[in-house]
Amino acid sequence: MTNFVAAKDGAQIYFRDFGEGRPIVFSHGWPLNSDAWDGQMQFLANAGFRVIAHDRRGHGRSDQPAAGYDMDTFADDLAAVIDALDLKDAILVGHSMGGGEIVRYVTRHGTGRVSKLALLGAITPLMGATAGNADGVPIAVVDGVRTALMDNRSQLFLDFPEAFFGLDQDGAARSEGWRMAFWRQGMSGGLHAQYACIEQFWATDFREEMKAISLPVLVIHGDADHIVPLETTSRRAAEILPNATLKIYEGASHGFPVTHQAQLNADLAQFAGD
Repeated sequence: MTNFVAAKDGAQIYFRDFGEGRPIVFSHGWPLNSDAWDGQMQFLANAGFRVIAHDRRGHGRSDQPAAGYDMDTFADDLAAVIDALDLKDAILVGHSMGGGEIVRYVTRHGTGRVSKLALLGAITPLMGATAGNADGVPIAVVDGVRTALMDNRSQLFLDFPEAFFGLDQDGAARSEGWRMAFWRQGMSGGLHAQYACIEQFWATDFREEMKAISLPVLVIHGDADHIVPLETTSRRAAEILPNATLKIYEGASHGFPVTHQAQLNADLAQFAGD
């Protein structure tokens, strides 16, 4: 079986699919690819689930077209994968920017194939200090990321893991392997796509559409996340979503799917098995 699905505009979207059982579909964060989910996918496949993850267009092994770097298109690309595999009763899991992607999928494509969502350190409902969200992440912060991406993205992807994994926190576990994996995944994508995505994860406003999502939603966030702050994202998401459960990981950074892998895997397995 081929590991690519054609999007509406013909872009080839790479995905991985293995295991048997209830399907769990993963959407990764910026600037990574589906390899970011290795620790979750193998664990859950071993636990009796089918696991699927795709590389967002412009990232990893997917095509790098000139256009289509907006949340609607990302949701459509995800739909192309879900439809091609004829998934039913699926659980969608999104980390960071991937959280926005799965929310937009549900509000744009419906819940016919989906039964639950898990938002992990997600940008929802609105990350940026814009559109009446004054206490969001300031524009100066993302402008700094844009500049660093343009000036020397290879160095950015070596430096960014300090905050992403909380390596700069006192007493934090350190792993050079985490940094290397982040750099490799980041450099496998295209600068054009990564640059365009910054505006999408900072400025996209999901507040109104999230009110209509009645599915069970597990919301998990680290209270030491200095990239996507808990109080202005997941705390508010849990208030907006009609059927949400909020879990806060004490001392966890934005990269908790890696740094708190065992804890997250147990929580996802329980949520998927209920």
